[in-house]
Amino acid sequence: MANALFANFKNLMLGGGTHTLPNLSSATIEVSLIDAADVTVNVATHQDEADITAGIVANVALGSKTIGTVAAGVFDAADSTFTSVTGDQSENLVIHKGAGTASSDPLIAFFDTFTSGMPVTPNGGNITVTWNASGIIVL
Repeated sequence: MANALFANFKNLMLGGGTHTLPNLSSATIEVSLIDAADVTVNVATHQDEADITAGIVANVALGSKTIGTVAAGVFDAADSTFTSVTGDQSENLVIHKGAGTASSDPLIAFFDTFTSGMPVTPNGGNITVTWNASGIIVL
C-alpha cells in the first residue's frame, strides 16, 4: 500500500461517511505508531480508532497545527515526539481524531512509505517524527 487518506475520511469531507468530520485545526488530532504485525491497516474499510487499537504502540497529539499556511489545501503540524516509548516495532503511522472514544474517533491518514527512520524499535527513549516541509496532508 502507499500513503493514503482513509476512504471514510474522504467521504466525511464530502458530507457522508461514518462519524463527524473533525475540525483539523481545533480538534485534538493524534498520530499513532502502528505495529503492522498486530493490525493490518485497511484504508478502504477501517473507519475509526477502534479498528486499529490492537496495533497502536504509542499516541501523541499533533501540535502547532495549520491549514493553508504552507500552501492552499495543506494540513501541517510541528514535528511529533513520542516520549519514553516501549513496545513492539512500529512500521506505520496513522493520523486520527483523538481525545474522544475510540469507536467514534475517525481515522484520517495512513503512512507506510518513508525516506528514513521506519521501522522503528522502541527502546524506552523518545521517537521523533519529522514531517515533510511541504505538509502532512496535501489536497
